[in-house]
Amino acid sequence: MQPGTITAYLKMPEMRPFWYFLPLALVLIGINSIYLQPVWIMISASIFLVMGTIIFLNGIRIVRLNGEIKLERNELGSIVANLLDGLIAYDQNFKVVMMNKAAQQILGAPIAEVMGKRVTPESVKDQKLTLLAQVLYPSIAPLVVRRTEGGIYPQIVDMSFTNPSIELRVSTDRIVDPNGTLLGFVKIIHERTREVAMLKSKSEFIEVAAHQLRTPLTSINWIFESLAKETMPDEQKEMVGMGVIAAGNILKTVNDLLDVSQIEEGKYGYKFQAMDINEFAERVLAELMVYAKEMGIKLYLQKSENPIAVTIDPQKLGIVLANLVSNAIKYNIENGEVVVTIKAVAEKPYVEVSVKDTGIGIPADEMQRLFTKFFRADNAQKTVADGTGLGLYITKNIVRRHGGDIWAESQVSRGSTFYITIPTDPTLVPQTEMAFSDE
Repeated sequence: MQPGTITAYLKMPEMRPFWYFLPLALVLIGINSIYLQPVWIMISASIFLVMGTIIFLNGIRIVRLNGEIKLERNELGSIVANLLDGLIAYDQNFKVVMMNKAAQQILGAPIAEVMGKRVTPESVKDQKLTLLAQVLYPSIAPLVVRRTEGGIYPQIVDMSFTNPSIELRVSTDRIVDPNGTLLGFVKIIHERTREVAMLKSKSEFIEVAAHQLRTPLTSINWIFESLAKETMPDEQKEMVGMGVIAAGNILKTVNDLLDVSQIEEGKYGYKFQAMDINEFAERVLAELMVYAKEMGIKLYLQKSENPIAVTIDPQKLGIVLANLVSNAIKYNIENGEVVVTIKAVAEKPYVEVSVKDTGIGIPADEMQRLFTKFFRADNAQKTVADGTGLGLYITKNIVRRHGGDIWAESQVSRGSTFYITIPTDPTLVPQTEMAFSDE
């Protein structure tokens, strides 16, 4: 330790107990030297010396610890202040205890007027606090779409506002002490207005291009299908058959692109109705039974013991189940099987539908990309050459729009199981369709 450092430490407020103790100890030693024998004087002086040393070293340790805490606090403050995303921390009474400049810029709420003050739903009437109140109380926001299941932290929601026009993604997490006691909450606010605008522009371009292509492709497909019904030499019939397949594949790609653009713009158009999930699955699988037989695959449905009512768009969710089952058939082994199982989720207002196959499986290092746009696993491309890589992306977003979730488990050469959950509580289904980016 440098002499200058010791001098600086001795001037710190944390060293006051040592300076209070030192003159007191000297006075007591002086008094003892008058009334006590030399032996007891030495003993008392030694005791005071040990006590003084302990107080001195403890003071130095506290100075160092406080210095480290101040340094970490300053570093944390600097990081928070320079975050591009907004950050707001508040206690259980919704009193704001921390807010950075980015949050002020995004929400238009002056830090000086917010810090240390309690924000209530009534604060929405104050023009300066309108956005802040809606972010802290999502139930009063005009348009909110949950991206995570309720009760699980961090909570992620997308918020859309029209006046002013702004798109936010808000992540909320709890602040707890080492004992797990809840102290408050922290929100990270990501302003994504520009991202959503770019997405809409891209989707509009794809939609226009796809619409322009679909009409002539439909005509070409109809021509090839008509020719296939005519009597002609085998060589020509084979060429026409190839044309039917090619035109059908291109038309499916165009339709998938249109679906993706409409989904991402929040214009896919859902018509929800209440129905039994078992009856719904029976209808979808009945249409796929012929395809399964043609491919030599056994298709089974294991229904739940009791009827389970759900609120769904049967046409859109039918696309989900048809995609999963047709993939399970397409990428299966010879004489393989596909089992669709329906069961209620224990102690949760959800029903789980699983599609299990005995197919080629998915490599572990490719699982994370499974539900992204245009992705097809390497072994899938080798098994079936044709495919857009959009089916599972569309499937994921339809399930999310129903308030559910989707995931998969797989082993190469052993098969895959896809799971989807759909809420049985209608209030868990998002009330409004919303535009969003690829996640």
